[in-house]
Amino acid sequence: MTATSPTTSPTTPQHDQPGHVPAAPLQALGPSGHSTGPGTGETLPGTTHPPTQASGGYAPWSGHVPGPGRRTPVTTYRLQLSEDLTFADAENLVPYLSRLGVTDLYLSPVLAAAPGSTHGYDVIDHQRVSEVLGGRAGLESLARTAHDAGMGLVVDIVPNHMAVPTPAWHNQPLWSVLREGADSPYAAWFDVSVDEPILMPVLGRRIGEVLADEELVLETMVVPGQEHLGPQHVLRYFDHAFPVAAGTESLPMHVLVERQHYRLAYWKVGDEEINYRRFFDVGTLAAIRVEDPEVFSGSHALVLELVGSGVVNGLRVDHPDGLADPGGYLSRLSAASGAAWIAAEKILAPDESLPTSWSVAGTTGYDAAWRIDQLQVDPSGAARLGALMQELTGDAPVDLGRVTEEAKREIIAGSLASEVDRLARILDDLTSRDVRLRDHTFKDLRACVIELLVAAEQYRAYVVPGTPPTPETVAVVHRDAEVARARLEADQSETLDLVVALLLGEPVGSEGLSSSAQRAEAVIRFQQVCGAVTAKGVEDTAFYRWTHLTSLTEVGGNPGGFALSADEAHAWADRVQATWPDTMVTSTTHDTKRGEDVRARLDVLASYAEEWTDLVHRLRAATQRVRPVDLDGRSENLLWQTLWGTWAPGSADPMDADRLGRYLVKAAREQKTWTSWTAPDLEREQALTDYAAHLLSDEEVTRQMEAFASLTARAVRACVLANKALTLTWLGVADVYQGSEVTRTSLVDPDNRRVVSYTGASGLEAVLERLDAGQSPRGLDEEKLALTARILRLRAQRPETFVGPRSGYRAIPVTTSFAFAYARLLDEEPDVVVIARRLSYRLEQLGGWREESVVLPEGTWQDVVSETRTQGGFQRLADVVGEAPVVVLARIPRAVQAITSQETDV
Repeated sequence: MTATSPTTSPTTPQHDQPGHVPAAPLQALGPSGHSTGPGTGETLPGTTHPPTQASGGYAPWSGHVPGPGRRTPVTTYRLQLSEDLTFADAENLVPYLSRLGVTDLYLSPVLAAAPGSTHGYDVIDHQRVSEVLGGRAGLESLARTAHDAGMGLVVDIVPNHMAVPTPAWHNQPLWSVLREGADSPYAAWFDVSVDEPILMPVLGRRIGEVLADEELVLETMVVPGQEHLGPQHVLRYFDHAFPVAAGTESLPMHVLVERQHYRLAYWKVGDEEINYRRFFDVGTLAAIRVEDPEVFSGSHALVLELVGSGVVNGLRVDHPDGLADPGGYLSRLSAASGAAWIAAEKILAPDESLPTSWSVAGTTGYDAAWRIDQLQVDPSGAARLGALMQELTGDAPVDLGRVTEEAKREIIAGSLASEVDRLARILDDLTSRDVRLRDHTFKDLRACVIELLVAAEQYRAYVVPGTPPTPETVAVVHRDAEVARARLEADQSETLDLVVALLLGEPVGSEGLSSSAQRAEAVIRFQQVCGAVTAKGVEDTAFYRWTHLTSLTEVGGNPGGFALSADEAHAWADRVQATWPDTMVTSTTHDTKRGEDVRARLDVLASYAEEWTDLVHRLRAATQRVRPVDLDGRSENLLWQTLWGTWAPGSADPMDADRLGRYLVKAAREQKTWTSWTAPDLEREQALTDYAAHLLSDEEVTRQMEAFASLTARAVRACVLANKALTLTWLGVADVYQGSEVTRTSLVDPDNRRVVSYTGASGLEAVLERLDAGQSPRGLDEEKLALTARILRLRAQRPETFVGPRSGYRAIPVTTSFAFAYARLLDEEPDVVVIARRLSYRLEQLGGWREESVVLPEGTWQDVVSETRTQGGFQRLADVVGEAPVVVLARIPRAVQAITSQETDV
């Protein structure tokens, strides 16, 4: 199967044409009888980019918006596919999602994955759609149903790695390499040198003991999926199976094992000696060399065929930072897909911007998510919450840098030691061959590499061998170098300068060094290792240790910033809108450590820091008898905040002891201080989970928590609804994660992949129908659903206001910091205005809006929820917003105003 690489847009298929929003009574605009909302048969004029010059100054294809004729999503709905949510199940959801206002389905990976996979990121075959999910026929049926409803299909793809499954034969390219080594047609696929045996650290004991006890067994069998090859010799180790190199099957077992193209080893050997690049430190995910044109073609042929044939309309790219050249890959993907809409899962440092050279629409939204949260975090709560953290954990509010540094060093010395050593050996070999450079020792080179990795704030730099780096990249690397220099010995400073020059591609040493393949490898591997160290050291270790306010320790988050001002948020949004009008904004994903509603509850704690501290003290005293005497302080502070963030007894999604316990064990193992994945302290883990279960059932704890819930209810409601509205209106493509149209108590995966109740009397479909029939929302769940539906339908009616080159962003003047207001522009004219309440509790303490005001753009504006109308100009916030957490105002077109006036006259 070959890749489809159109150089011009094909004839636009029917499903790329603007779709229709189905009839629904939640009208947002227009007087009775003259609705411009759903039900009019009005098309969605913003789902494709016409091949004409846009008025906003953007060409129809600039690399940041899809090419002419290519679909741009307006609102995506993320579905985590699995055995419990197949293509057929997703197809059954299309009527509900269409009624909700969704314009595009956004699917987790659809290719064949490892047996038992619950997420799809462990791909085993790039040429097959997952049979578990319904196969290609099921995917095409889903696409047809979605397209008939006017909806597009966005699919998640995984270019960085493939699974190392059990048994290994499920991954046929890997099986081929293990069997044939350098002679395999797939020898170039995996990021490993086939000149040496590939380490397979799967043994439960050391190889000598395994051989002595005859746990390795030679079998002859027909390998599933390779029936055409006939019977093969297979080496078995319990559930594992490995191929046997031709001609070695008759050797004694200890000799046979030595003669393979792989090395079976004790699992603990992996961290120190693994010799293939992995997804971070996950040994069951082996990286592939997608930078190789043959590998790109072989691993993308089916996906590109699905895009070329119109089955798939857009792509989400998983973890591009792991690739040798992310920018080059994305350019190749954009060209091969005919300039389809592509979003990159890029985690940015707080002050980092997405490289403008990337041919993508933008990020998947982590950069927006943390800013939305921090807009609702009261800076005055930092000191008190910090004091509580220090009391329980010993970590002071100023210790985040220390905690992060310690975590990164532990990762470098532990699970990523082999990758760091491999990079240092490359640099050592490179310099030892040059007489001008050979006095720089391996020890010094390794020390410099480690300090650069520890100092790095970004996931990676973007240096392409043979291409001069940008001034921004040079500045970032030099900043890291100065931090590293302060931690090195004085004599190592010169070595650091050499390493930096080598990594930036600057002239050093002899002439031949500049074009050396080994130098190019060093440049690439440093960036790949840097991303892995940052991910595992910061987000998967330090963020579990830092418990100041856990809503801030999110993927791509900025807990050191704590709170964000309105001016900072507006400035960031202005910059993003100018360059990335089709970027994605989300607040919950399959990767978030806490769902949006859990984070909103936690955000509110900063406004109630004193009351929260008192509550924790009372709860500790009330449960002192059952609290484990050796309970780790970080785990305890995390427990209290998690208990509050998921406190929703009586709701449709209550927390239970099993879910809470599993989360706490995972979090503690990620902390790696008193238990870990490789050395679990089962007894202390059980004590922790038993204590958590007691907290959920203890009557006094329930009474105290319910009292705090009552105290904070208004602020929590305001935060939940305001944050949702911001997510759906702030910038670009809005993403709704499955089930997040109502409140959820979701924690980190796999908890956030739980089944959502769509059908039945209390399912989301029935609730939406009741709301559409005119029933008032009952509780926060239904309020959130009603707000989501109103906004999504507005987006469907006015797509070009929210995405594409005609859209724009402008801050709206307000006289108070407790309101965050902005306009979404269409052709530079305000078309939708959003005013969100911030720090609701402090606003109440000051007496509410009083005479605070907003300057609305001229015209007539209608609230999409209450349907009340407001004139532009100077208005009191008390009149426009009142007690609402957020208002979304849509401009009423002049033609509709004229009709309204005529009807009024009649």
